Amino acid sequence: MAHHKSAKKRIRQTERRTAVNRARMSRVRSFIKKVETAIEGGDKQAAAAALKEAQPEIQRGAVKGVIHRNMASRKLARLSARVKKLP
Repeated sequence: MAHHKSAKKRIRQTERRTAVNRARMSRVRSFIKKVETAIEGGDKQAAAAALKEAQPEIQRGAVKGVIHRNMASRKLARLSARVKKLP
């Protein structure tokens, strides 16, 4: 347990940041899952719409540092390729 005032403050800050980052990551995962569900359903229009909604959310995750920018790019590229492949 922290004894110094600054260490206690650091613990509080870390808890807040962790909560925010968890929420952001959960949000990113939810949007990705919506796209994947639409792809599995075989509906190209729904998948394209879900991807259009997911793209800014994934990019925001990268900008905020929740995920690496290369991971964001990779996810978007792979999802868009899967959407394009749909009949």
